[in-house]
Amino acid sequence: MATVLKDAIKREQSHARLDTAEREHFAPKAKSKSFQRNLLLSIGGVFLLFAICFSVYQYQREKDYKIDILHSRLQMYNYEMVQTLGEDSLTDSRLFHDYVERHQMEGLRVSVIDLNGRVILDSYDTNVDSLGNHLQRKEIRQALQEGNGFDIKRMSQSTHETYFYSATRFGNVIVRAAVPYSVELTRSLQADNTYIYFAIVLTLLLGVALYHITHRISRHIGYLREFAVKAERGEELDHELERRVPDDELGDISHTIIMLYWKLRHSEEDKVRIKRQLTQNAAHELKTPAASIHGYLESILDNPDMPEEKRKHFLERCFAQSERMNKLLLDMSALTKLDEMDDSHSRNRQEYHRVNVTQIIQNVLDDTALQLHDKGITPLLQMPRRMVNGQWSMVNVEVLGDASLIYSIFRNLIDNAIAYAAGATQLAITCHETESEGRHFYEFAVSDNGPGIEPQHLEHIFERFYRIDKGRSRKLGGTGLGLAIVKNAVAVHGGTTTACPTPGGGLTVRFTLARF
Repeated sequence: MATVLKDAIKREQSHARLDTAEREHFAPKAKSKSFQRNLLLSIGGVFLLFAICFSVYQYQREKDYKIDILHSRLQMYNYEMVQTLGEDSLTDSRLFHDYVERHQMEGLRVSVIDLNGRVILDSYDTNVDSLGNHLQRKEIRQALQEGNGFDIKRMSQSTHETYFYSATRFGNVIVRAAVPYSVELTRSLQADNTYIYFAIVLTLLLGVALYHITHRISRHIGYLREFAVKAERGEELDHELERRVPDDELGDISHTIIMLYWKLRHSEEDKVRIKRQLTQNAAHELKTPAASIHGYLESILDNPDMPEEKRKHFLERCFAQSERMNKLLLDMSALTKLDEMDDSHSRNRQEYHRVNVTQIIQNVLDDTALQLHDKGITPLLQMPRRMVNGQWSMVNVEVLGDASLIYSIFRNLIDNAIAYAAGATQLAITCHETESEGRHFYEFAVSDNGPGIEPQHLEHIFERFYRIDKGRSRKLGGTGLGLAIVKNAVAVHGGTTTACPTPGGGLTVRFTLARF
């Protein structure tokens, strides 16, 4: 015994540790990284990277543009000199030097080079033999290949100054103009930094705007997180949290989540309430026949000399009350089964098969024929018909469902009419096809021409244990669960159930079943 208790205590402690671990795992982390910070850093980082890449690209583009302008100016100088002197006179030293002196630019140096890289003429150094071969110079190679070329910031081996070179090929010679890298030239070739300042200011402004946007999103997500934390802990929920969400797409999502939570919570509360009510009502309903059986048996036991006729009467009453108790238990079992089927609706629909409703109605009418005859009620069946061989014949109405449940629908409706439609002479069962939201249904109606019920009771008659006249219902042996079984059985087949007065008097119950 002690060992068993120890094992039980260990299992309880193990479950407790598991529950604690699960709560710690699923509970929101108080020190988790800020959603706003992550969002701000991710979006801001992408934008900053874009701004840096754009700035570098724009800087290089503007610098290349200014280099192209300087290269073009020196190219124009080369072309003008060739046009003025002519290609045949380019190698004439006197004409060459005269032209350079007349068209002198500050620090300008002009050279004439043959296709082998040998300097023929140079405006800076008359001893051209000492200048060496220029065939490997960048601007010369480009001029030989493409017709023109340039080189940026290369030091001259003869003057030891840094130049910008621009060379152009004309036939068998190359004319090269060079300008020294002065402070003014360096400044003119630098890119304008104004756009960089503009990009920095724009980045700051967008950063501020992004901060406010992410802060707003984070604040509303925080409201939803607070709601989720309170819901997970089972704390009292404040509807103010729901009112603080924004009126936009994020707010719509938040409202939907909150509404789904409230619906789920109310659904669970309703289930608990219904089960509690069912338990209470079942206990109340079972108490009467149990007390009656106890009383009758006690009387028989306390009076051994009781007349046989009276003893038989008491035993018959015991049997009647036990039958009532048995029917109540069967009805409660049927409702429990229907509740379980409703919770696993999709799985149960896969187990449905084709059911001939016309045949089921005929079976129910055959099973209740004696009770209908005793009450003086004539059944009338009106099903869809079609022309066959010149004669109208009844169509077999077929649906996808559970045959036993569909039988219970019609059996309970007919039993209800037999029990409560006092003075009724006719029971009509009709069926016709209908369509709703693209789906085809059969709509059934079970009508009697009895006294009917008052309008205020119509919306309650499908509730469990609801009685219009409690005393009369118990005398007639009803359990108060028949119409509740009807509604639940129709619901698990995807249909709806309504009740309304029959024109001229009586009660009509309408329900739908999906067509096969």
